[in-house]
Amino acid sequence: MPTRTSIAMAVVALVATTSAAGQNTDTTIPRTRDGRPDFSGIWQAMNTAAWNLEPHAAQPGVPAGLGVVAGGRIPYTPAALARRNENAAKRATLDPNAKCYLPGVPRIMYMPFPFQIVQTPTLVVFLFEYVHAVRNVFMNSPHPKGPIEWWMGDSRGRWEGDTLVVDVVHFGADTWLDAAGNFHSEQMHLVERFTPMGPDHIRYEVTVEDPKVFAEPWTMRMVLYRHKEPTLRLLEYECYAFDAAQIYAPLHER
Repeated sequence: MPTRTSIAMAVVALVATTSAAGQNTDTTIPRTRDGRPDFSGIWQAMNTAAWNLEPHAAQPGVPAGLGVVAGGRIPYTPAALARRNENAAKRATLDPNAKCYLPGVPRIMYMPFPFQIVQTPTLVVFLFEYVHAVRNVFMNSPHPKGPIEWWMGDSRGRWEGDTLVVDVVHFGADTWLDAAGNFHSEQMHLVERFTPMGPDHIRYEVTVEDPKVFAEPWTMRMVLYRHKEPTLRLLEYECYAFDAAQIYAPLHER
């Protein structure tokens, strides 16, 4: 008959095996009834990616930033790099946000405005303060057959352990990745990974693939922060064409 000591040792061994198998035992992470990380709440990216994904110096109306692209630079093809530079030179009029278009994905995720996540087992909804944008992530279901061109693409999610993985396709080519002219085509394919770093932080990682524009896939990484203000709620940001003109006006005055 096994002794209490042998039983205790067996339990310790089982816990160690479970931990080694990749099970997250972090009890500080809020969880849903089905045991998934609970991302419900209001979040925001606190960086300068909306202005420029790559490292950049400060300019009038543009804060300096270290960049969020792994390796520092986006791997454009030569022709696409020339177009990006032209976009940057004419961004005051060419940036789709100057026309109040939806920012698209992933740009909407790091606009300097809060957004709210509402989570169910079959659907994760992102509600954005910026231009009232809404993004639906349908869980465990396939993309519809294309080709389809949507402003925000089509998002399909699944769980890999505690990481929410979102596959996004069916884009149009009329959105940019930031205000610096970084762009994509309708062939862009994104894989997003939302991984909890604790109760109030999410590691957000996006792998970008677009053979028409980029020489190889590349990745951006940043942290999303949970707002803790007890009275915080999403407000309204209505976009008008003159908003971008005011934002970029200092750039014309240089």
